[in-house]
Amino acid sequence: MARKPGSSPQAMKNRASKTAAAIAPASALAKDAPAKKKRTTPAQFAREVRAEARKITWTTRKETWITSVMVGIMVVLACAFLAVVDLGLGASMNLVLKLANGA
Repeated sequence: MARKPGSSPQAMKNRASKTAAAIAPASALAKDAPAKKKRTTPAQFAREVRAEARKITWTTRKETWITSVMVGIMVVLACAFLAVVDLGLGASMNLVLKLANGA
């Protein structure tokens, strides 16, 4: 069986290194030691948490009520749909079983 051109291990390594070089950002090619991250003090952490917590938008009582009602309506609709499907499948299975028993 003939090998495909460029399927040797060396050719595959060359292609992989070219692809990695093209994809890698320029800073990754510099081979510099990664800069150490500055440690965060507990006080700084608490300030950042409070700042992020201020960005949260809570739903109003009205929005929560409307969403709850919509969920309730969807549950009732899904229940009704599944009940109809169950009744239809049950009736069809009874018909098939009656035909199979020759009654």
